[in-house]
Amino acid sequence: MPDEIPEHYTRLLNHGLIGLVDHMGSDQSIVQAARVSYQGGTRPVSEDRQLIRYLVRHKHSSPLEMAECVFHLKMPIFVARQWVRHRTASMNEESARYSVI
Repeated sequence: MPDEIPEHYTRLLNHGLIGLVDHMGSDQSIVQAARVSYQGGTRPVSEDRQLIRYLVRHKHSSPLEMAECVFHLKMPIFVARQWVRHRTASMNEESARYSVI
């Protein structure tokens, strides 16, 4: 049935969906990368949370690249073209040339 989607997916508006396929890294990976320059060692989780918020707030994005997520997205073609135009990530697309859309 076309209306059924896997339970870990979320429907978006009328014609879209999103689902997390895979992930790598964690909050610990991010804070470790942020602290590597001064060998900060281990800290309490509350300090890790504050550090991640600081990184985001001040646009220090390189430590955030230590974590990675892979999503499955379904969207109308006009939305996909705008998304690709403004993206900062890599992507693969189902080919309309080699498959039935």
